Amino acid sequence: MDSNLFSRRRAERFAQLLDEANGGRRHHVRSSADGELAALVAVSRRLTAERPAVEVDREFRTGLRAMLVATAEREGIGTPAPSATGAAAGGIRGSLLPAVTGRRARARGAILVGVAAGAIALSGISAASENALPGDALYGMKRSTERAQLALASSDISRGQLFLDFARTRLDEAATVRNDRLGFSAVLDDMDADTRQGVRLLTTVAAQRSDPAGLDAIDAFLSGQRRAVSGLLDRADHADRDRTRGSLALLDAVGNRADALRSAIGCGLPAPAASDALGPTPPACPGNR
Repeated sequence: MDSNLFSRRRAERFAQLLDEANGGRRHHVRSSADGELAALVAVSRRLTAERPAVEVDREFRTGLRAMLVATAEREGIGTPAPSATGAAAGGIRGSLLPAVTGRRARARGAILVGVAAGAIALSGISAASENALPGDALYGMKRSTERAQLALASSDISRGQLFLDFARTRLDEAATVRNDRLGFSAVLDDMDADTRQGVRLLTTVAAQRSDPAGLDAIDAFLSGQRRAVSGLLDRADHADRDRTRGSLALLDAVGNRADALRSAIGCGLPAPAASDALGPTPPACPGNR
């Protein structure tokens, strides 16, 4: 119940922000989610300003239209408001219903339009920007799409796994721009930041739930990431090797943290109170001290 309530408020607030961004009246109410939703609004604005020359597949267009029509019918969007007679018969609740329904219908309608426009545009732009590198025209769109994915993720585990996926993407970019020392270092900085964010989310969930599932995702990430980062050492000059070793040291710290948390969960220790950039810092099990 509470989850549905907050999801609805978040959706309605997103519709308000879209309305404001497109020149509508400003709403005085502010939400704690505004900062997170701002990335989605920015993507929407950018999609409107930079419409790509993309041809939408006919089957996709037909399927999307059917989905929107079905959603509109289910949500009652476009249904006439009850008559004044019906409202009077319904008392106070009936008199308030048309206004509430109209407001929610507009909010839901705006969301549907945003989803439709985003789905159509992103189907082309995301594909076009997928291989963009730092400095390319579409690289900003690539990163904006990643932020939108994070904002739409349904749980901390999903967000944590997305951050680790983005760290893998940054590693691929670093391998391509390795001859540009400044660019190489900047991409590794972003890679390490994504790694820390993802690991912190996954270790926090693992500690809170006493469930090592999130740690399994970290282990799978480390097995391939260590090998790929080590491969950069053979192709970089001395200065870049030093920077690459810094990323390898971070991966070693991540592995040690995941192992320590797995041991703490295995011996039944409570969730650690202390934390750092990699998440909870568990004490050693009694037998290992």
